Amino acid sequence: MIKVNRNGEVWVFAEQHAGQLEDTPLELMGRARTLADTLKVPVGAVLLGHNIDTLAKKLIQYGADKVYMVEDPRLKDYQTTSYTKVVCDLIQKHEPQIVLYGATVVGRDLAPRIASAMKAGLTADCTDLRIGEHKINKTGVVHENLLLQIRPAFGGNIIATIINYDRWPQMATIREGVMVMPEPDGKRVGDVVRETSDLKDTDLPLEIIEEIKTARKVNLKAANIIAAGGAGVGSRANFKNIWDLANCLGGAVGATRAAIDLGYI
Repeated sequence: MIKVNRNGEVWVFAEQHAGQLEDTPLELMGRARTLADTLKVPVGAVLLGHNIDTLAKKLIQYGADKVYMVEDPRLKDYQTTSYTKVVCDLIQKHEPQIVLYGATVVGRDLAPRIASAMKAGLTADCTDLRIGEHKINKTGVVHENLLLQIRPAFGGNIIATIINYDRWPQMATIREGVMVMPEPDGKRVGDVVRETSDLKDTDLPLEIIEEIKTARKVNLKAANIIAAGGAGVGSRANFKNIWDLANCLGGAVGATRAAIDLGYI
C-alpha cells in the first residue's frame, strides 16, 4: 500500500506478447487519458519485456505521457512472480494514484497478486470508469476525485460502483472490448523512463522450454455481428440453426458456457 497521492499519475499496464502489444492496453489508453485530464495528471504506461523500444513509441502515440520501461531478457515471457515484483517496485517508487489492467488471462493473474502484495484494493471486470466523489455517511467526510469503478454484480442484476479511498493505488481490471481504442497520433511526444529490475533467481521459478500456438478460429472481439445460443437451443443438431443465422448475417458464432459444457459447439 502507498500513501494517498493526489498528484499521482494514471497508469496502464501495457501487456505485450512476443513483441506485440495486446489490444486491451491500447483500449485503456483512451479512458486513462480522460481520467488523467480530469485529475490534471499525466498518463503513464508500464511496459515490461525484451526488445520493446518500438512498443514504447506506440504507447506514446496512443496517449501515454510517460512509458516506464523495464528491458530485461528475463522478462521476455510473462511469469507471475517476476512481473509482480517489478510492477510492485515501480508502484512503490513512483506512487501512481490509479493503475489499470486489461481483464485478460495475464491481467487477471497479475493484478490480484499486485493488490495482495501492496495490500491495496482491486475491482475486477469493470465496464466503466469515472472520476467522482464519495461521502462517508457516518463521518460526513467527502472524498473527492476518486476512481469510480463500475461493474455488473449479483449475476448482472445490478450495476455496482466501487470506490477505494484509503488503500491506494486504486486498481481495476477492465473487460476487453468495452473501451474505445483511440486513434494513434504519430506527432505525440512523451518520455521513456528506463527502469531496471532487481530480480533474483527465486523470482523466476519457471523455465519456458517451448511455446505452442494454436490459431484462433473465431475472433469475437473483431466481429460486428454475433449470433449466439445457450442451453435452450436443446441439442447440437439444433445449434446448426445458429451457424446458419450467422452465415446469413455475415457474423460470428458465440455460445454461453452452458451450451459449451453440453457440447453444442
